[in-house]
Amino acid sequence: MALSAFDDKAKMPNEKTLSEMLGRASSLWDDLRSHISSEYKPVTKHWNFSGKNYGWGLRLKHNERIVLYMTPCRGHFLASLALGERAARAAHESRVPNAVLEIIDEAPRYAEGRGVRIAVKTKKDLENVKKLAAIKMAN
Repeated sequence: MALSAFDDKAKMPNEKTLSEMLGRASSLWDDLRSHISSEYKPVTKHWNFSGKNYGWGLRLKHNERIVLYMTPCRGHFLASLALGERAARAAHESRVPNAVLEIIDEAPRYAEGRGVRIAVKTKKDLENVKKLAAIKMAN
């Protein structure tokens, strides 16, 4: 089963299927997408199928830099960011909750940074992702 709720390469999500899949989290999805687009202009949005294990996800990019990935799931979505070491240290010096710091500390490390993935189910989760995006873009 793919990470994304949309696992058929031939069927890219559209607004209707996305809204149905996300349910109540649809407003959180829209809020995050709008926030990133307004804070880090210009932002391009690109749907990408990353293979059968991951499925469809939305990539938000500022110029050539990926701000974050959004992966739709049933009833919620995942927000994924690659945090470099400076950004990870800055998160520890900020007002990010301890639970989020644990996710950062336990995240797998790649060449582009720590692969942080947060399930967004509530407004609080959304605010934490916004904080991490700001930290990432400042570092």
